[in-house]
Amino acid sequence: MTSPLLQLSGIKKAFGAVTALNSVSFDLRPGEVHALLGGNGAGKSTLIKVITGAHMPDAGTVAVGGHPISRLTPAIARSLGIACIYQQPALFPDLTVTENIGLRLESTSPFRRVRHSERRRVATSLLRQVGAGFTGETAVYDLSMPQQQLVEIACAIGAGAKILIMDEPTASLTQPEQELLFGVVDDLRRNGSGIIYISHRLEEIFQIANRVTVLRDGESVVTRELVRTSGPDGTSICQGFDEADLIRWMVGRSVERTPIAIPPASAPNRLTVHALGCDVSGVRNVTFDIRAGEIVGLTGLVGAGRTELARMLFGLTPADTGEIRLDGVPVTISSPAAAVALGIGYLPEDRRRHGIILDLPVAQNISMSVQSRIFPMGWLRPDAEKTLAEQYIRRLDIKTAGSGAEASTLSGGNQQKVAMARWLATNPKVLILDEPTQGVDVGAKSEIHQHIRSLVDEGLAVLLISSELAEILALSHRIGVMRLGTLTAMFDGQPSAAQLMRAALGNQEPGDQPC
Repeated sequence: MTSPLLQLSGIKKAFGAVTALNSVSFDLRPGEVHALLGGNGAGKSTLIKVITGAHMPDAGTVAVGGHPISRLTPAIARSLGIACIYQQPALFPDLTVTENIGLRLESTSPFRRVRHSERRRVATSLLRQVGAGFTGETAVYDLSMPQQQLVEIACAIGAGAKILIMDEPTASLTQPEQELLFGVVDDLRRNGSGIIYISHRLEEIFQIANRVTVLRDGESVVTRELVRTSGPDGTSICQGFDEADLIRWMVGRSVERTPIAIPPASAPNRLTVHALGCDVSGVRNVTFDIRAGEIVGLTGLVGAGRTELARMLFGLTPADTGEIRLDGVPVTISSPAAAVALGIGYLPEDRRRHGIILDLPVAQNISMSVQSRIFPMGWLRPDAEKTLAEQYIRRLDIKTAGSGAEASTLSGGNQQKVAMARWLATNPKVLILDEPTQGVDVGAKSEIHQHIRSLVDEGLAVLLISSELAEILALSHRIGVMRLGTLTAMFDGQPSAAQLMRAALGNQEPGDQPC
C-alpha cells in the first residue's frame, strides 16, 4: 500500500492555558483532495502551521512520504514539497507577477545574475497552467484577490509542491473562476499531488473532495470518505452524509435558515442612483434604487465593477456623471466623510486591510468612525467609548474577552462583527456590505445573516455585494447583476443561479429581466 504523503498522529499544541489541538490525527494520500473543516477557533490554522513548520507540536508525530520528521521548520517544509496558499496572498504588491514568481522560485546568491528571458518564460508557462487571464508583466497591486491566489498557485506548481494546502481559495471567486480553479486542482490530483482543502463553502466540498475531516474545539470530530455515484441524469451524487451533517459536526448543533421578510411595497426609496459613472473606476450608466427595509444584492464576475460602484457611493472614487439621491434629495458624495455625514456606511471586502485595525482594542475599532461624537472638541472620554463598544458587543454577540481586547485576538467572524459595529455606530440610513461573510465559518455566517435581517427589519437599506450566489439568493429582495462596469440586469423575486450566471456572462435568455 502506498504511504501517505503526509501523516500526523496525536498532535497536541497549547498556548499557555489554551489548548489549540488535542491529539489530532490526520493524513493525506497521493492524488486526493482532503477537506479540512471546522469553525473559527476549531484548530485548523494551528494544524496548518504545524504542517508548514511555523509551530512545533507539544506532542505527536509528523511523517512526510512515510519518513518521520523530528524537526519541521518552514524551510524544511518547503524542501519537502509542502506549500500553502493562504487566504491573504503573501506577494510583493509593487513588483510584477514575473518578479514575484522569480523571487519565490529562484535560488539566491549575491553573485547570481538574473536571467530575465528565462524568468519570463517560466512565469508565462506557469500562468498558462493555472489559466490566468493576465500576463507576467502585470503589477501585483493591479490584481484582484482571486488573481493573486492564482499567482500563489503558480508559485507552488513551479516549486514542485506535492502537498498543497489551500486556505479558502474560492472565498472571493465567482462560479466560472471556481471551475477554473477546480480544473487546476484536478490536474494536480492527477499528477499525484495531495491537496488539503479548507473552505467554509460547504457545497464545494461535495464537488471536489475525496475525504473530509472536521475539527471542533481542537479535536478531530470525524473523518469520512465522500462516496460518489451517478444520478439518473448523469450528475454526481454524494452518499452517506449531507451539508446539514457537516454543519452539525462543525458547530455541534443544527443551524436553521430563517426566510427573509418582504419589505412593504409602500416603503420609500432610501437610495436612488441614476446613470452613475466614473471614468477612473470604469463604472458607467448605473441606475437602481434601494427602499427602506430592503436588501438589494449585487453580483457579477470579479472585475465587473461591483466594488468600484461601492467605492463611488462611499466617496472613495467620486462619480463624475449621474445623480445620487438620499430620501429623494440630490446629494454630492465627494469623500468618505461626506458619505458618513449623509448616513452611508461601507464595510469593505478586505476586513484586515480596510475594515479593522488588528493592533487596536475592540473599543477603539468600534468608535473609529464616530470620534467627533464621543470625543467632542477632542476631549478623551474612555468611559463613553467603552459604553458604546459594550453596546455593540452585546447587540452583535461579539465573542471577546472585553472591549479592551485587541482585535487580532478575535476569530474571523467576530472581527467581521467588529467591522460591522464600526459602521452601525454611525447610525446609517444605507449600509454597503462587500463580501460580509468572506472567510467566516458557517456558524458565524448564520449569525451575520441574522443581524443583517434584523437591521433591515428596523428600516435600514442594504446594498449586499457577494460572490457567493447562495448568499445573494438567501438574503436579497432584489438582485442586480453587473458586467463590464454597468448594471445589466435587475431581478425581482427569486431568480435561479443559472439566470444570474447568464446575466453575469452576458448570455441572457428570453424570460430573464434586463435592467
